[in-house]
Amino acid sequence: MWKIPEPITVHKTRLDENTVTFLRQHGNPSGPRLVLCHGNGLSIDLYYPFWSLLAEDFDLILYDLRNHGWNKVGAQREHNIPMLMQDYALILESIDHHFGNKPKIGVFHSISALITLLSSPQVNSCAAQILFDPPVCKPGASQIELDAATEHAAEMTRRRGYRFKTEEEFSEFLSYIPAFTRVVPGVLQLMAKTTLRRASNGQDYELRCPREYEAQIMDYVRSFSPLVDFTTLPCPTKVIGADPTLAYSYLPSFDLSSFMTLDYDFMPDASHLLQLEKPSECVEAVYQFVAQNRLT
Repeated sequence: MWKIPEPITVHKTRLDENTVTFLRQHGNPSGPRLVLCHGNGLSIDLYYPFWSLLAEDFDLILYDLRNHGWNKVGAQREHNIPMLMQDYALILESIDHHFGNKPKIGVFHSISALITLLSSPQVNSCAAQILFDPPVCKPGASQIELDAATEHAAEMTRRRGYRFKTEEEFSEFLSYIPAFTRVVPGVLQLMAKTTLRRASNGQDYELRCPREYEAQIMDYVRSFSPLVDFTTLPCPTKVIGADPTLAYSYLPSFDLSSFMTLDYDFMPDASHLLQLEKPSECVEAVYQFVAQNRLT
């Protein structure tokens, strides 16, 4: 079992009058600063097999998206991509305020990576960013394929089980989902610990991010993903996609190498959850990116 250590420091950041998120500091406070966030329906603590390998050398600032992880569940009408973009700007400001103003290197996955790509250069104050498999596509056939995949994924999510008698029951449930067949040992149990909370009846467990909220973000991806403009990136950016030759089990990963302005690679034999499948290889990619851009 993976055991997540207590943060060095925790700071509460208010996103609006009803919503807060928690900034947590791990790792080496004197090292270069990495800011990390997670994918749709997950939590940043779930990525511990990945970010624990960075803790010796980097100052790690972690946070959960609204209605995920450590955060309480708020109104569904405010769970959308424009609101997440607004949150992102507030979170970057709050990091500088609470932890000191030094260069931030964003390390984001999936929906949190898409949020950074959609944010304006005036908002995104990261000095550099490495993005793992953001749900983006090229116009044309790729967009049609993404639309079909997100519609199917959202429909399946709305039908998925959301309440479980035990954490073990949830872990067993995950073992039958194709998206989790490649993860490293212990991740299924870690996901139960980090994405479930006690239900109001005090006996069962339920998803911290409700399935309707997760599906709603998938619906938004269809509209916002094609708006990404790789020619206006505000800082050095590395995109690492899942292996586009694999049959996908969540959303398709597209080869973005034709964008001449983009530093793009894919992780061979890895699907959308690449940081949970190949954590060591993903960490090596972070070290290479930091070294190449002289960010230490």
